[in-house]
Amino acid sequence: MEKRWADQRDRATPAKCELEEEIYDKVVDLTEYAKRQRWWNRLFGKNSGPVAEKYSVATQLAIGGASGWCAGYLFQKVGKVAATSVGGGLLLLQIANNSGYIQVDWKRVEKDVNKAKKQLKKGTDKAGPELNTLVDKSTEFVKKNIVVTSGFIGGFLLGLVS
Repeated sequence: MEKRWADQRDRATPAKCELEEEIYDKVVDLTEYAKRQRWWNRLFGKNSGPVAEKYSVATQLAIGGASGWCAGYLFQKVGKVAATSVGGGLLLLQIANNSGYIQVDWKRVEKDVNKAKKQLKKGTDKAGPELNTLVDKSTEFVKKNIVVTSGFIGGFLLGLVS
């Protein structure tokens, strides 16, 4: 098929070649076109664009997808181990309590949980500014690296289901 295509190209008239070149000249880089649109600027800001602009879109998607898949796969495996450990520990604790090996003071547990809730509420007020700066930095990173981020999200979701 490649040979047939090359033969047709060799037999093309100069007018046809000029037309093809004109068409190729009119093809617009999608990222540059999108950056000039008002909706793109409102959504991602004027300075949006990948930090790694020296890489092609396909390379950025591949890097984001591969790293996302690895992160999703590890998240899935670690999540299963953590859920099994916590669930198994609670099950063993309940079996030991019912068998009489241990005696749990549930009133003390409730008191300690309430105390921890109060401490967490106090801690959230202090963490507000730090959390806001982290969210702002993350949002700026996503805006500047939208292609890599898209690949990462897709790869992460694929890693979760594999």
